[in-house]
Amino acid sequence: MGRTAPTEAAMPFTLSTARLDAMLREDAPFGDMTTRALGIADRPGRALLRAGAPMTLCCAEEAELVFRLAGATDVRRFGSSGCQLEQGADILIADGPAGALHLAIRTAQVLLEVGSGVATRARRILLAARQGKADIAVACTRKHLPGTKDVMLKAVMAAGCTLHRFGLSESILVFAQHRAFLGRVPPREWIAAIRAAQPEGRIVIEAESVDEAVLFANSGADCVQLDKMAPEQVAEAVRAIAALGRRVPVAATGGIHEGNAAAYAMAGADVLVTSAPYAAPPLDVKVAVTEG
Repeated sequence: MGRTAPTEAAMPFTLSTARLDAMLREDAPFGDMTTRALGIADRPGRALLRAGAPMTLCCAEEAELVFRLAGATDVRRFGSSGCQLEQGADILIADGPAGALHLAIRTAQVLLEVGSGVATRARRILLAARQGKADIAVACTRKHLPGTKDVMLKAVMAAGCTLHRFGLSESILVFAQHRAFLGRVPPREWIAAIRAAQPEGRIVIEAESVDEAVLFANSGADCVQLDKMAPEQVAEAVRAIAALGRRVPVAATGGIHEGNAAAYAMAGADVLVTSAPYAAPPLDVKVAVTEG
């Protein structure tokens, strides 16, 4: 009750037990001093985690594993990443010694709150974009806090979004900052040089004007990314590139959020690129602990 089925891209992967164990050890490298000092560490208890707000759930699998790694004897999870939860919906129940429950609670809670906050905003942007174009993709960037890549990527994927880039090592994206080192070499020449060096790579080039976008598309780019252009400029660039007679996908990026995603989608972009979900506030996850 209080949940719907996962989105089309739910449960993309689960963080490793080694990663989650490291999170637990970071918080309590020598155990929980409070439960030990109170003499309650071995008393049986139950922890219940509930959604404190409507949310696209994320990191429920990790929360379950955190309780198991901490020593909970039984954990029941009621939803998977990508589920849509109503406020008050149960997420999981963990039974076990009080020491184990208290060891796990904060790590599990924060993973759920932060992951679900990002996933919920990413889903909101995707749904807004599809009001403008039913089949448009929303791709989230690598512009997240370093060290949080696995949680951030899981969150946007659970929302049904795709990934713009996993990182610098697996994709080619030429920015103006790169072109500053190329002098007056024509784009057709350095695009050809990239293709010779990385023949299996997809070459994406960011343009800062409609004229640049047309130039790069006509010079052999596999995709042109339009940076910080208004929807009207995006529409102009899409029309001009289409007139070249060569199919070149167009991505729009820069300041895209749920308030303007539909307009950019209607402008004709093939994909919207955004980092806005990473600025989402955590969503409240309520924790109740009882003895017995």
